[in-house]
Amino acid sequence: MARKRKKHPILENITILDAGAKGKCIARNEDERVILVSNVVPGDIANIQITRKKRAYLEGTPTEIIKYSEKRTEPKCEHFGVCGGCKWQHMDYKYQLEYKEKEVLNNLKRIGKVEIEETLPILACEKTYFYRNKMEFSFSDSRWLTQEEICAKDAVYDRNAIGFHIPGKFDKILDLKNCYLQEEPSNSIRLAVRSFASANDMEFYNARNQAGFLRTLMIRTSTTGEVMVLIQFFKEDLEKREALLQHLADKFPEITALLYVINSKGNDTIYDQDVIVFKGNDHIMETMEGLQFKIDAKSFYQTNSLQAYELYKVARDFADLKGDELVYDLYTGTGTIAQFVAKKAKKVVGIEAVPEAIAAAKDNALSNNINNASFFVGDMKAIFNEDFITQNGRPDIVITDPPRDGMHKNVVAQLLELAPEKIVYISCNSATQARDLDLMKAQYRVAKSQAVDMFPHTHHIENVVLMLKK
Repeated sequence: MARKRKKHPILENITILDAGAKGKCIARNEDERVILVSNVVPGDIANIQITRKKRAYLEGTPTEIIKYSEKRTEPKCEHFGVCGGCKWQHMDYKYQLEYKEKEVLNNLKRIGKVEIEETLPILACEKTYFYRNKMEFSFSDSRWLTQEEICAKDAVYDRNAIGFHIPGKFDKILDLKNCYLQEEPSNSIRLAVRSFASANDMEFYNARNQAGFLRTLMIRTSTTGEVMVLIQFFKEDLEKREALLQHLADKFPEITALLYVINSKGNDTIYDQDVIVFKGNDHIMETMEGLQFKIDAKSFYQTNSLQAYELYKVARDFADLKGDELVYDLYTGTGTIAQFVAKKAKKVVGIEAVPEAIAAAKDNALSNNINNASFFVGDMKAIFNEDFITQNGRPDIVITDPPRDGMHKNVVAQLLELAPEKIVYISCNSATQARDLDLMKAQYRVAKSQAVDMFPHTHHIENVVLMLKK
């Protein structure tokens, strides 16, 4: 006989005290035990259904908001609360900034155990909606159903969807009606794909069974007005594929790069796949301070173009280049930061693991008439060694912008061996940034820190730190 699962209690009149990590908020029960609560705002008073008990904390969701916080605002999106994207859309933007800045400083001081000599105010994002230049949507033949739909047992619903994964459900997709993250024609393209595919009996992907035809849709836009659309098909069906792509080409002449991939492997990543041009170019162009950047389907580029410019200006100001320095740009991507600082440096050396990104960086440097920047491809922890430094010179300044996991311990060790006068550390995860600062604090002091908000209505925050050799 199966054991009956014990039902967790509902705690009444719980005051939400603070914002925590990953978009959740913090409360405490009568025993002062921490409760991580979703879908609330600091200042709310709520009844909380405990959903999980851990040794160090509880997790819960509100069953009823008894009193609404003054920090709340009305969410703009109809999908708020179901979609896992903009978890803070119900919090006034000024308070979002306050809690993001607080999280960064707490991480640097608690995890990094560093003293920050100067903390500059968080840099707000001027556009809080329609700020993303890249969106990726998934197809599914197993659309996420609302509770009302589930209860209506005899009703028949269209189960196809194109949108975002429901948090924690790899095979369930929220069918998006409208999204406020990317400017038009993004919504119109996504809805047109869905409509045409459904009308022409095109199979939406089933992730659990790994079957179907339509797999993912990626839309990239730029401040120059160019638009890239890439559809990933699970299998080839020449007639249906060409019909869908031609429909998009005819309906949206503003698409400048119409691409596709045939990918029947177990995951959606396209980095090991051939990207094929159906119409137009294989890239779009972005501009920044007179520089042009070629962005192809596999390129990394900051997903908020306008705020990326502000982020890079902070990094360049922290570097305070005089014109005679050798600069290393670690995790250079398509070389945007390297080229952004090149005119103020003697020479810049960029390193990146993705071959296509380095190819784009070299093309960009050529088109921008930058002849004092060199780019190299390789795994950072392997290529960034003494031989590489002997060949390319010892840097005066290092700019590093690693992925969310932070820098590999071997990279940190090499930086300490190099001991450049300045390190400008850009991070999208202040916890791993703090961990790395802790490893380097014996040799470096943190002279400046400034958070830059790239992703309004989410808990994500970038941070820039200037480290000076002691």
